[in-house]
Amino acid sequence: MSILLVLIPLSLALVIFAGWGFFWAVNTGQFDDLESPGWDALREETPVELPSSDG
Repeated sequence: MSILLVLIPLSLALVIFAGWGFFWAVNTGQFDDLESPGWDALREETPVELPSSDG
C-alpha cells in the first residue's frame, strides 16, 4: 500500500509533463505542416554544378 504513495504522485507528474510538452509543441507550430516533410524526401532536385578550377 505504501508504493501507492510513490506511484500516484509520479504518475501525476508524468501526465503534467506530457501535457506541457504537447501544448508547447502545438504553440510553437510543430504540427502546422505534417505533409511537406514526407514529400521533401521524395522530391528530386537537379545536382548543382560546381565551377571548375581550370585557372
